[in-house]
Amino acid sequence: MEIKISYPLVRNWLSLGLKSSLQLHFLMSKYLHLLAFILLCLSQTAMAQDRLFIPDTVLINGDTLLMLGDSLLLEEPKKEIFWKTGGNYNLNIQQVTLSNWSAGGSSTFALNSGLSLFANYKKDKKVWDTQLNVSMGFNRQADRSYELRKTNDNFHFVSNYGRELSQFYYLSTQLDARTQLLPGYKYSRPSGSDVDIRTKISDLLSPGYIQSSTGLNYRKTYTNKGKLSMIVSPFTGRFTIVLNDSLSREGAFGVVPGENVRAEAGMSFAVSVADIQLMNNVSWKADLNLFSNYEVFGNMVVNFNSTIQMKVNKYISTRIETVVIYDENVFIKQDDGSTKQAIQLQNLINFGISLDF
Repeated sequence: MEIKISYPLVRNWLSLGLKSSLQLHFLMSKYLHLLAFILLCLSQTAMAQDRLFIPDTVLINGDTLLMLGDSLLLEEPKKEIFWKTGGNYNLNIQQVTLSNWSAGGSSTFALNSGLSLFANYKKDKKVWDTQLNVSMGFNRQADRSYELRKTNDNFHFVSNYGRELSQFYYLSTQLDARTQLLPGYKYSRPSGSDVDIRTKISDLLSPGYIQSSTGLNYRKTYTNKGKLSMIVSPFTGRFTIVLNDSLSREGAFGVVPGENVRAEAGMSFAVSVADIQLMNNVSWKADLNLFSNYEVFGNMVVNFNSTIQMKVNKYISTRIETVVIYDENVFIKQDDGSTKQAIQLQNLINFGISLDF
């Protein structure tokens, strides 16, 4: 039997098979490339997770440069802050209004305000702390002579500059200035009279006290930001100033009659605490200053100030302020007209606005 093969037909079959084979090879090649690309990405991700890039650090003129690969990163140095400033303002108002009140009494209005500022500097071994405290208070009561009367008037400035000797000890110089801003009067009512009279007993820089001391200063700051400072000075100069001529002629506050300034040399001890947390939202600050004249060594001039602040919230607080003063050269006029040495005491309890800044 003879089989005849058609060559054109064979060529067509071969051509069709070759095309199919090439198409299959092309598809497999594409899928293999895609699979290889996916595996490569996964391997790079795994390597990146395990790889730790450690930049090189270069110092040029005090600036830190970080080099990562071919990239150069500039790290800006932290700006040093040498000054710390702030303060507090408080305002307390009380008003009582009575009209046809059968139980009796008088209408009154009371205002007390205070401003505290501080500026502290620290760089290397140098420290410089400055504080200013000013307070003023008035009381107005109807149905009396001189209805408006002063209840509070204090000006206190302290500046302390020191150089560090060791971790807690400094060689320091301190300037302490105290006075009042407005005239002060003693009110009295003569026997048989229905009208009060007043006598001026103090004024601006009458008295004024300036004390300069140099000595060893112990300073410590606690973890809760409370601060303690104690300075002992064997070299202290104290000046009592009476600029009011009438008070000067009387020899008030220990000056020689007719003189305006009394200078003393002696020894002083000063201690202050600030931002002491007695309990949650209750803080305490205080300062005590003792001075003894070398001429009558042992007789102390005492100045003590204390403030306890109980914060209700950011804007409202209660303040308990206490001032104690004793100076043997100051004679206090009594109601009977006599004068004597006495401890001076001022105590204020205020509830009102308190703003820190």
